[in-house]
Formats: sequence, C-alpha cells, structure tokens
Amino acid sequence: MSLTQRHPRPRANLTESILDSARAVILGKDRELRLALACLLARGHLLIEDLPGVGKTTLAHLLARLLGLDYSRIQFTSDLLPADVIGVSVYDRASEGFRFHPGPIFSQLVLADEINRATPKAQSALLEAMEERQVTVDGETRPLPEPFFVIATQNPLFQVGTFPLPESQLDRFLMRIQLGYPDAEQEKTLLAGEDRRAMVARQAPALDNAQLIALQDAVFQVHAAPPIIDYVHAILQFTRASERFAFGLSPRAGLGMLHAAKAWALMADRDYTIPEDVQAVLPACAVHRLSAGAAGQRVGEEEIATFLLERVPV
Repeated sequence: MSLTQRHPRPRANLTESILDSARAVILGKDRELRLALACLLARGHLLIEDLPGVGKTTLAHLLARLLGLDYSRIQFTSDLLPADVIGVSVYDRASEGFRFHPGPIFSQLVLADEINRATPKAQSALLEAMEERQVTVDGETRPLPEPFFVIATQNPLFQVGTFPLPESQLDRFLMRIQLGYPDAEQEKTLLAGEDRRAMVARQAPALDNAQLIALQDAVFQVHAAPPIIDYVHAILQFTRASERFAFGLSPRAGLGMLHAAKAWALMADRDYTIPEDVQAVLPACAVHRLSAGAAGQRVGEEEIATFLLERVPV
C-alpha cells in the first residue's frame, strides 16, 4: 500500500502539519525545524549544538511525540559506561545462564543528552548503533528497532567538562544544527506562555510507524539527475583539494548530503531535486565535518557555507 493510500493528504501537507505543530512549541526556528525533520526523513542522525537552556532537549522530545516514536533519554556524564547505553548480561540463577537486559539504546528515538560530557569510551557505544542499526554484546548481534534515530545534544566545547567528539563520531551525524536564542518578540511570547514540557506532552502523533517508513522510502525515490550528482561530487572534491581544510568531506558525507537534499525536495512536494535543495542542506551537513587548517579549528556555519557556495559552481 502506498503512502497516498495510507494517508489521503499530499506528502507536503503531511510534513507541513508536523512542522505547524512543532512551531507552536519551538518558537521562531522554522529553518532549524525543517532541517531536523529532513534529517530524520533521510534516515540520518541529528546533532544539536548550543548553550544549555535554548530548547535542545525539548526539540528532541517533541519530534519523538509528533513522529509517534518510542523515546528514551540517556544523560551522558563523565562516569557513564558503554553498558549503561547498550545494556548488560546478568546471571540468572533460575535458568543458570546469563540474561541480557537491553539498555536505553533499544528505542526508536534515542536522545543522547550532552553527549560530549561523557568520555570517548562511553561515546563509542553509539558508533555501531548509528552506522549499522545494531549492537553486538557478548558476541551476539542484536538489531535495533525500525525506524531508529539518534538525536544528540552537545554543549559548546569551551564549556567546562566537555570531551570533543572524534571525527568518526561526527561523521555519523547527518546534520548538525544550532538553535540559538529566540528573537525579542518570540522570547516574550515564550516567557508569557505555557510551559513547553506540558505542551509537548499534549501533542498527538501525526504519523504512525508505517506512514513514517513510507515517507522515508519516498525520500529515496526522489530523482537526482546527473548534474545534481556532479554538483555534490564537486563539493566533495573541492573540500579535499582546498588548503583551507585539514581534510575533506567523506563519501558518507556526500551520500548524506544527497539524501538530505532529496528529503528537502520531498517536503517541497517535488519528486526531483534541484541545486537549491543541496544548497539548503549543505551547511548543516558539511560544517561539523570540516576543520580549518592544521590546528583543526572549527569554523562557523555561515562562513563555511558562504565559502563553499561561492567557490563551487552549479
């Protein structure tokens, strides 16, 4: 059964309905909400980096509610162990054997809150899950639920008690977004309005699992013409050849950028991609994967996006 048969509304109306519900809770962040939804529709994982208190956790919980997903939250701390994420096998005297107790990773949407406050050992517990959507414990491979998403929040690296994510971890996040402070009018509305957590709790799912998977399948059916493929490839090649970057974008980054562009096109109710789709998602897909110079200093999203869009011709 097709998505249209399951749900009578056009796909663009369906995604707009989700965004309308999200806008009522997260004020003044339309572009960030669109990017987050596009990321999940493209079967990617999302990294939200910003100061504490700007709504990172609220956004993750809200997306789980609106998309009808099972939700679990892992608070990353310096003493977190991989077993706290994946689960642990405990000896059962009754059966005289070990019984596996699944950890919070076995949910459809996992919030890794303040992921860079944990040590690299704990962070590495997510690597296999994010890439292969499975975990291996005691030599046994266990599949994760479908669909499966990781949304991680990260505090700025200048804050005390943070451990930078390694490049291998960053590359597994399809997108990185920043929410930032709301503008003055939106913040006044926020201060005078209802508690955001109560608003999230009242939200009804806009999709069921079958409809969400159908939307994801539709993303991968969006057509990318050869010139679009050439454009994405030219971006990859430019980052690898440019002396400005310590290293360029990986093939995984190119695939992710193309999938995100297809999701952006689908949300605009198109079954084909255009260069503007690639340009819309490029900052969120590229900036966290690039380092400037030998020192590896991260550069701002606007600066790197402007640099790439100006230097790589369509």
